[in-house]
Amino acid sequence: MGKNYRSELVGAFGCPIEENPTGVMEEAAFAARGLDYRYLTIRVERGALKDAIAGLRAMNMRGINLTIPHKVEVLKYLDALSPAAEIIGAVNTVVNDKGRLWGENTDGKGFLRSLQLAGETVEGKTVTLLGAGGAGRAIAVECALAGASRVLILNGNPQRGEELAALVREKTPADAAYLPWQGTASIPAGTEILVNATPVGLYPKVDERPDIDYSGITPEMLVTDVVFNDPNTLFLQEAARRGARTVDGLGMLACQGALNFTLWTGEEAPIEVMREQLRKEFNRGH
Repeated sequence: MGKNYRSELVGAFGCPIEENPTGVMEEAAFAARGLDYRYLTIRVERGALKDAIAGLRAMNMRGINLTIPHKVEVLKYLDALSPAAEIIGAVNTVVNDKGRLWGENTDGKGFLRSLQLAGETVEGKTVTLLGAGGAGRAIAVECALAGASRVLILNGNPQRGEELAALVREKTPADAAYLPWQGTASIPAGTEILVNATPVGLYPKVDERPDIDYSGITPEMLVTDVVFNDPNTLFLQEAARRGARTVDGLGMLACQGALNFTLWTGEEAPIEVMREQLRKEFNRGH
């Protein structure tokens, strides 16, 4: 057979998508592994997802990442889901397996992997989450499936917080409870891992931090943030000042990207290359 001029295609569908750095990290990983893959960052408006997924099938793309506003709507166009994606009710990664589309959610898995790389585990621990949005939902479910004993959810919207706590209690072996968040929140007693799963601290609002009583942070705690575009958030700086161990959102994003990479290519991901590429990107951007 002669030379193959066709690259394998993957990418991301979202709107807005212009500031999504995933492609830079994945392309660096493909280059490091010598794989002929291209990552396309594609703007897909609300209402156009059905056509976009049909296009993915027609063009034999190997898979796609999904971001706002498509993570839930995509479920109706897929052939199968991972057990976690089914519980979470949202998908951020699709794999095209010879025309059969399979959905996974790597948000929470990326979070767990980043803890693992830092030598930490959620097993048997009490995890407190600030926020019950998309990231919070995925992290709560994955922590519960990975053996966390309790998941506590602080959220401003009671309905959303209650719903997530009920989901964890019903679908996983872990115990869960919702705690109202009005004004400055206290960190619940017994918290061993504290997670900021809110967008507070996300660029351009890098000078903000979640409204909690920081005196409740102790050196025994592990404190993590999902915000990545300035990984050293005020939230993590304050936690470190109080002696807590910290894991930043850049690790979670790189680990998530590494899981996507392996799902699409079947190969081990060069995680350090991916993390380094992201770090360069953010230093350049802001």
